Amino acid sequence: RIVGGQIVQPGIGAWAGLVSVQPFRTEAIVSHSCGGTLITPKWVLTAAHCFENATNPLSEWAVVSGITKWTEITPESQVRRIKRLVIHERYKGLLYDIALLELDKPMTCTPDVQLACLPDSMVRVSELKNCYVAGWGTTFETGPTSHVLREATALLIDTQLCNSSKWNQGLVQDHNLCAGYPAGGRSTCQGDSGGPLICKDKYADFFWQVGVTSWAVGCARPRHPTVFVSTQYFYNWILTQMG
Repeated sequence: RIVGGQIVQPGIGAWAGLVSVQPFRTEAIVSHSCGGTLITPKWVLTAAHCFENATNPLSEWAVVSGITKWTEITPESQVRRIKRLVIHERYKGLLYDIALLELDKPMTCTPDVQLACLPDSMVRVSELKNCYVAGWGTTFETGPTSHVLREATALLIDTQLCNSSKWNQGLVQDHNLCAGYPAGGRSTCQGDSGGPLICKDKYADFFWQVGVTSWAVGCARPRHPTVFVSTQYFYNWILTQMG
């Protein structure tokens, strides 16, 4: 989950596009693997590495929206199965860590289930100031996943700085963004992968999903902010895959 964040209260507001991607879901057993976001009623955006070591068939996976606790299904939540997984054709290791999930049937938009907004080339992402991350991942590096959705603020960090020798040492690519804090203390952690980095629009009261949580060295360590996949970079790829 999120390190150094706070619990998200029900009535999830800006996080209404966030979903829990669950490798196994039956009446008796539930597990949370990654976050994701609903970008159309039938498509979820997430990270490719979430499926790297999947042992069970895609038919057993589920996507759950409209929840703050991933263990609980409420009248507001919706559960769908995955019809198709689309992993970026150049995905390898930390590179091109982006995937799309086509759902077996569309989600219904409600106050608790909304679509995330992805920025096209016209949005000046680097100028956005008020950014946030959220997820059900661990609250410290070796901890268990959080049953409750948590959120934290984040600053967009210049990619050149993020890639410098004392930071991420050249591992950050053109298709990545960095966000967090130079001193650490607040960031994503294991289980938050695939979830969104959102930033408030400069002029209007809504949020852009500018990133997909990809990787970090540890959690909330100084000079090691989270590295995200840029949704703006992959905007056309996403549209093409969805047909």
